[in-house]
Amino acid sequence: MTIKRLPSYFRVLDELTKEDVEIVSSTEMGRRTGFSSEQIRKDLAYFGAFGTRGVGYNVSVLRRRIRSILGLDRTLPVALVGAGNLGRALAHYNRNQQQHMRITHIFDINEEIIDRPVAGIQVQDAREMGRIVADTGIKMAIVAVPREAAQKTVDLLAQSGVKAVLNFAPVRVDAPEEVVVKSVDLTSEMQSLAYYCR
Repeated sequence: MTIKRLPSYFRVLDELTKEDVEIVSSTEMGRRTGFSSEQIRKDLAYFGAFGTRGVGYNVSVLRRRIRSILGLDRTLPVALVGAGNLGRALAHYNRNQQQHMRITHIFDINEEIIDRPVAGIQVQDAREMGRIVADTGIKMAIVAVPREAAQKTVDLLAQSGVKAVLNFAPVRVDAPEEVVVKSVDLTSEMQSLAYYCR
């Protein structure tokens, strides 16, 4: 799916901008992303004419257009559910690496960390999550809770108006059709990599 490759293109265009590169070819983008130049040209053509045959793409124009297509032309507030080790790491990474998607609320049920800051954000009581998410209009959430709490968390987020969930809980979760869930199972990924270390 084209939309899944656009963030890779956007990352490369960010790198090229920092390198003061003005024009880039699909061949160079392919070298940096791992996708074929034909695939890149096809993907970009789907959204309109961006490049000049034999010349390439204007980096700043293409970056601006992809940024708009992805909805990154405004800061997207994100709720993080789970302030354990993984949740804290994600919050710190987001604070230092992400410009377009910003964790604005962190929720947990652990009384010992509620009202304490993580990456500069005060942890809030997860029992208030549904109301706060609905009131603030947050549409994206990261779930970093134990497997037994994952489905209930996703259900509550969906009921509160969230449309996209990045699930780090090591379990498959169901969501309504209008909610997109992307699951990342770190344990399974590492176990599959272990095969190559034999």
